[in-house]
Amino acid sequence: MSENLEIEFKTLLSIEEFKHTINYFQLKEDQFFTQINYYFDSVDFQLKKRRIGLRVRTLSNNAEITLKIPEKVGLLEINDTISIEEAQRIVESAILPDSGNVFSKLTTLGINKNDLRLIGSLTTKRAEIKLPQGLLALDESWYNEQHDFELELEVEDVKKGKESFLFLLDTLNIKETPSPNKIQRMMLSSKEKD
Repeated sequence: MSENLEIEFKTLLSIEEFKHTINYFQLKEDQFFTQINYYFDSVDFQLKKRRIGLRVRTLSNNAEITLKIPEKVGLLEINDTISIEEAQRIVESAILPDSGNVFSKLTTLGINKNDLRLIGSLTTKRAEIKLPQGLLALDESWYNEQHDFELELEVEDVKKGKESFLFLLDTLNIKETPSPNKIQRMMLSSKEKD
């Protein structure tokens, strides 16, 4: 089963901070890749009420379904690798698979996959850098006529990770701007349009 505990710290960036970070790490355009996240929930937001996220993510030549469940520290991530074609079928039909790790966990949680529907999408251009402290992701995202920038540091240990994250921000001369996660930002922005 593809399960892992995700511990990450993140901050929103201004466009100037984003460009400064690109320059600091000497990132080139070809180090960025694009991913599209399609988010699912029920009409009555069964997942949101439990702070659970469900997404289908497509990249250039593969895709995955991911369920994120809050833990005492971090998020439990449950993944199923799928083909691009299967991802497109799921997004177009809003019908999730009847098998796999995500399906099993949804069933265990008492959530009927047939109640779930597509609630929105978010496109991200991302660069990742392996640092001694953890995996750094630099994101530029578009959703619901919004455009934002974010820095994430995924770590193994919450205490050391927080120290490393704050040290990194200090090194980059960036003030921490607490950031809702991507699904929360996408949902908040869709409410603003209503």
